Amino acid sequence: MSSITTQHAAAPIRAGATPAEHRSSTPLDRTIDRAVGWLHRHQNEDGFWVGMLESNCCMEAEWIMAMHVLGVEDDPKYEGVVRAILSRQRQDGAWQVYHGSHGGDINTTVECYAALRIAGLSPDSDPLTRARRWILDHGGLAHIRNFTKYWLCLVGEWSWEKTPALPPEMILLPRWAPFNIYQFASWARGTMIPLAILCARRTRKPLPPEKRLDELFPDGRDHPDFNLKRRHSWFSWEGPFYLADRMLRLYRMMPIKPGREAAIRLCLEWVVRHQDADGAWSGIQPPWIYALMALNQEGYPTSHPVLQGGLRAFDAHWSYQRHGGTFLQASESPIWDTVLALQAMLDCGRTLEDDPSMARAVDWMLDQQVLLDGDWSITVRGVAGGGWAFQRANRYYPDVDDTAVILGVLARIRDQYPGRERIDTAIKRGTDWVLAMQCRNGGWAAFDRDNTHPWLTRIPFADFGELIDPPSVDVTAHVVEALALQGWSTDHPVFKRALSYIRSEQETEGSWFGRWGVNHIYGTASVLPALRAAGFDMNEPWIRKAVGWVIAHQNDDGGWGESCASYMDDKLRGVGPSTASQTGWALMAILAADHPDDRDSIERGLAFLEAHQREDGTWDEPEYTGTGFPGYGVGQRIDLPRDAGTLGQGLDLERAFMINYNLYRHYFPLAALGRARGRPGR
Repeated sequence: MSSITTQHAAAPIRAGATPAEHRSSTPLDRTIDRAVGWLHRHQNEDGFWVGMLESNCCMEAEWIMAMHVLGVEDDPKYEGVVRAILSRQRQDGAWQVYHGSHGGDINTTVECYAALRIAGLSPDSDPLTRARRWILDHGGLAHIRNFTKYWLCLVGEWSWEKTPALPPEMILLPRWAPFNIYQFASWARGTMIPLAILCARRTRKPLPPEKRLDELFPDGRDHPDFNLKRRHSWFSWEGPFYLADRMLRLYRMMPIKPGREAAIRLCLEWVVRHQDADGAWSGIQPPWIYALMALNQEGYPTSHPVLQGGLRAFDAHWSYQRHGGTFLQASESPIWDTVLALQAMLDCGRTLEDDPSMARAVDWMLDQQVLLDGDWSITVRGVAGGGWAFQRANRYYPDVDDTAVILGVLARIRDQYPGRERIDTAIKRGTDWVLAMQCRNGGWAAFDRDNTHPWLTRIPFADFGELIDPPSVDVTAHVVEALALQGWSTDHPVFKRALSYIRSEQETEGSWFGRWGVNHIYGTASVLPALRAAGFDMNEPWIRKAVGWVIAHQNDDGGWGESCASYMDDKLRGVGPSTASQTGWALMAILAADHPDDRDSIERGLAFLEAHQREDGTWDEPEYTGTGFPGYGVGQRIDLPRDAGTLGQGLDLERAFMINYNLYRHYFPLAALGRARGRPGR
């Protein structure tokens, strides 16, 4: 089986489709044709492309723990999920956050350990002996995050009284009030509401005696002190939040709690209303898995249609097979993968007329436009829906990034598409929505507008990921490029504010931070093509400085790479083993400048891609080059190294969530190859 596994069997190419091989005269032509042929063979019969979204084994471990809490004992995936966890264990006994991590992660390792014990592995088995030794050698349970503590509470191995309070009453707060649910990022909101029910009820399904985790408490369950610890002084900014949390935990113990039942009912209604059409929630795993347990806690049996839909979704496009194991995705990316595959084919000179696979993809993509009012409409008034989501069934959380790239592609093919009126309507709706989502500082965030309250990150609950969704340069650059491709003038106030934001975020060495991709290579590769599309003079010093930064970080083999660890060590910016996706990004950045002095670097990068292409037309890439959360808490660039010591994570990114999008290795190199072939003088 190919190491790039799609969730669906490849569909046969329809009659009339462009064959994979053309009469090719150069290695570049042949490399492009093989890659396009691979896309043809791996297109879903409905017209989209989608690759695996790999993350870490918390996904599989939490599913096993959730099945224990729900009492589901006969799921046919179970043994495959266990094999998946075992296949990802490191030699030292730990599990890690991303491929190539310097070390393991205490939280992932503890969750995997608990899941394997629930699955019946003996604590004396080799995998658990090695894992336990690693856990104890790295400080044991005293060092796990709050989310891992919540999971141990759910299976009866931790006390709810020793976890941060998460009161369901927050759903009663009006929109203008501090801590109302719409001040949190969409993914945090979707997670916190069902989790608040579980916390309020102190949901607990103890493990049977033979599966308890006594061996992880070698000095007893009260030694060391496992009470919730303050990370900061009472006299710091965090002090009042710790005091409030202590009061809320005392309130949680009171026999009478005015308003609690009404709050829980509203939380339940919110959860049921937000279920996606495919049975998941919010298009991501945490809200989904917590929603199943919260609903079950409140009396919904596992036979109820809502829970059945949620449980069955794991059997469909949310799971994949690899190395004999069944892996469960944290999310899925068909819309993102499809539009980026289309963009790459356009870059290679393909048209809807000569490539029916593209026409089918455009038809499918247009059908996915979200016209309903999602959670964004709570804070953004007076505009109709018109964005696109990341996943196929997510209607509550369209995102600006997907929408911007789609608008750019639609602008490029509007004259090719037989239904011009449909394209124009989709562009108008999508553009109006994107414009309404611009933040005060001129940038765009992923899901919400002005979701920028950093004080929310001070609450004791917030020791993982990001709780807010501030603007980022990469998303903003994609919007700028989309508007430029539609013919917008840089004199427009929207453009001016966006470009001012982009300029303000440039690093002193010339690069830009990557919020949703690893890292400065991604950020810089997002900005430079946008500036070119907007008509900037690419010889301006600040732009040439950015190009020079990219060229300076080219590896000896001609490729580019950047480790996820660059999020914690600025000396690692642009540093790492060469990957296909990051080489594609770097080439796209340099090609946008179109400067004769850069040709040698471009040729070396193209040679790397040509040399490393597999015979079937794609590339191998075990490295993680996608970013879910860098683990900063504030959701944006921080001052390194000054603020690194305050985060509670090192190079292994214990608070972060990193992703291997399995199609990044394909369409980004293809786009770069196509742009290189199309440049003047090639």
